[in-house]
Amino acid sequence: MFADTKRLLEKARRQGYAVGHFNINNMEIVQGIVQAAENLKSPVILSTSEGALKYAGMNFLYELAKTAASLSTVPIVLHLDHGKDLTIIKQAIQIGYSSVMFDGSHLPFEKNVTMTRKVVKMAHKQGVSVEAELGTIGGAEDTVHSRTIVYTDPLKAQEFVRRTGCDFLAVAIGTSHGAYKFKGKAFLNIDLLKEIAMKVSVPLVLHGASGVPHNIVSMAKKFGAKLKDVQGVPDAEIRKAVHNGICKVNTDTDLRIAFDAAVRGFVMKNPSDFDPRHVLGPARDSITKVVEHRIKVLGSGIKHTKG
Repeated sequence: MFADTKRLLEKARRQGYAVGHFNINNMEIVQGIVQAAENLKSPVILSTSEGALKYAGMNFLYELAKTAASLSTVPIVLHLDHGKDLTIIKQAIQIGYSSVMFDGSHLPFEKNVTMTRKVVKMAHKQGVSVEAELGTIGGAEDTVHSRTIVYTDPLKAQEFVRRTGCDFLAVAIGTSHGAYKFKGKAFLNIDLLKEIAMKVSVPLVLHGASGVPHNIVSMAKKFGAKLKDVQGVPDAEIRKAVHNGICKVNTDTDLRIAFDAAVRGFVMKNPSDFDPRHVLGPARDSITKVVEHRIKVLGSGIKHTKG
């Protein structure tokens, strides 16, 4: 069955690597992610956003992830990403998710503490761990939107973790959701991350961290995608963040672009082929390549076999 998210991330924290969190929407994406994990012997986190649940349904995505976990030789987690609707969070806890995120980052501090503590109490009764967020990530993706980045305050983070009992914490150090993360040079506030890591005793999470690889973007544009001035987080910045305390790194945009580029390319090259297996197969393979690269950047390959 699913691995324990809290234990997985605590181990990553002790050993100095990060576990990749990858958003899923359909079977091909699940298969592509898990194949990469198997190839590199790495744990992975399969994650469903509220938007994905609206598209595919919680039961369908849960069963896809459960099947993948039952067939896999590596630890696999199922996680609820950016949960804001308490009804959906409750459903995820009851159906058997490994962990849930309550995203109260848009709320005033005290309200975020109160609501997060409520979710923690509810989840811990069922053995489910909880991710919370303090500070705001910029950009837009699915149901998450923010025009500005509000950096996480280290002292507030310390107080927040103590008062809520959350198991891991998403922090804001300069990333943004979506494909348009930076204007000008890409930059993460690593000094701030170091301060937070010194104050907080739980694993830290980086949202809005897709790399938006140039080769995938170029392929998508070649086959008609309109992607102008897109920019992700460079691998070097991700490695710095992992070295300084980030234990879970979220990736979604890269998967979307890779999937889109492969589908566009196949359809354009094979206009008479209408077999969905032929159309979606290359997209699955493209997902695998992107996830393999990400796992290598995060340093999580074969780590689950140690200690």
